[in-house]
Amino acid sequence: MIRILLAEDQALVLGALSALLSLEDDIDVVGGAANGEQALELALSLKPDVLVTDIEMPRMSGLDLAAKVRESLPSARVIIVTTFARSGYLRRALDVGARGYLLKDAPAAELADAIRRVHAGGRAIDPTLAEGAWEAESPLTERERQVLAAAESGASTAAMAQMLKLSEGTVRNYLSEAIGKLGAGGRVEAAKAAREKGWL
Repeated sequence: MIRILLAEDQALVLGALSALLSLEDDIDVVGGAANGEQALELALSLKPDVLVTDIEMPRMSGLDLAAKVRESLPSARVIIVTTFARSGYLRRALDVGARGYLLKDAPAAELADAIRRVHAGGRAIDPTLAEGAWEAESPLTERERQVLAAAESGASTAAMAQMLKLSEGTVRNYLSEAIGKLGAGGRVEAAKAAREKGWL
């Protein structure tokens, strides 16, 4: 049996995924989590073979969850199931160790097959996104990403500096670099462009 942990913040989707996967003879759904922190706790206690998670999750994103699972529980494999058909997200998912990336509109049988393939050591990537993933590398450094993410909330430069434990001048420099790289007219436009590409 392949032991599965599901992480999905929408209760209806979580229930539907659990019910559909439970119909498979070789798949055992051992738990479900409504947020990223809970998913990490359950993963560490239940030690599933495969963790299936959404990207946008409360308390910890699916991408951060995948990175922490790779670090704390390397035997577990991660599959991202999301509505985000953006190659930037796929690239980031692969970078943090996810072995699968499927869209939520894929047939249920495709998810079960992907679980089997990933459990056996392979990868399961949505073919329409796979080609563009290698062209979608973000030009932003990790710090530029953090500063743009903070800017997206509308925080002032001073608030961003305090939040990121940087000086205001350093925050302005990172913002300037990010805006220049993205060819944007300002911080809000740059954050929006980066979000649309899946880089934030």
